[in-house]
Amino acid sequence: MQEEENAIREIAQEVILGGLSRGGFFKEAVFQGGTCLRILYNLERFSEDLDFVLSEPNSKFCIDPYLEGLNAELKVYGFNFDIKDRKEVSGAVQKQFIKDNSLVKLLTFQHLKPGRATRNIKVKMEVDTNPPNNSISEVKYHDFPFPYEVVTQDLPSLFASKSHALLCREYMKGRDWYDFVWYVSRKCSVNYQLLSSALDQHGPWNGMGIQVDKKWYLEEIKNRIKRIDIQKVKEDVLRFIKPHDLPSIEIWSVDFFLDRLNKLSVFL
Repeated sequence: MQEEENAIREIAQEVILGGLSRGGFFKEAVFQGGTCLRILYNLERFSEDLDFVLSEPNSKFCIDPYLEGLNAELKVYGFNFDIKDRKEVSGAVQKQFIKDNSLVKLLTFQHLKPGRATRNIKVKMEVDTNPPNNSISEVKYHDFPFPYEVVTQDLPSLFASKSHALLCREYMKGRDWYDFVWYVSRKCSVNYQLLSSALDQHGPWNGMGIQVDKKWYLEEIKNRIKRIDIQKVKEDVLRFIKPHDLPSIEIWSVDFFLDRLNKLSVFL
């Protein structure tokens, strides 16, 4: 049942992304986050949310016209959807790592499969309207449900954004550490300039003017790893991965993550 629900949500996410692209959304916004990694970079875990940053700060940005244009696209694939704003999202999604100046919507989809009961699928959509400086973007192309282009952060910038979550999130998510292992396997570098800007803008280093370099990064990630509750991060990630990935999660430990960090240090 969980795998079927994930599959439906994944289809909905890709239809949304294609519809946003056709509506011109990526003239203003950049795709990031776990769903970005799954769709565009073949990350093998499920991700619930659609995360974006604006290419330039804009406190007056309004996403509603783009969402209104999605209706026609979604109905073709058997979806209707309802939109709830930020105040309703906070009650539906526990402990979100959401910036005060982010625009947040909760999209509730009704999947109208013939002969089956209607399924409600929720997708949180967040747009950072005041993004940190120094992100680097690139254009990627996707083929489902039709060919379209997406503006996304490049991998070092995506890794910087993930590193910000690893360092600053008030609670630890297994999905963050799963992604960390994936970035290490890809021998990915970190956009230190973007991470420095993000740390200065939001989190425990807010306003301190930290200039991240290799030494600072390795030391602070190491400190974070030593505080991991391994059992909790394992439990968090289980429903987001496929059965064949379970043995890789079973070996998670503090020593395992420290070993991954040591591997990362070679090519940072």
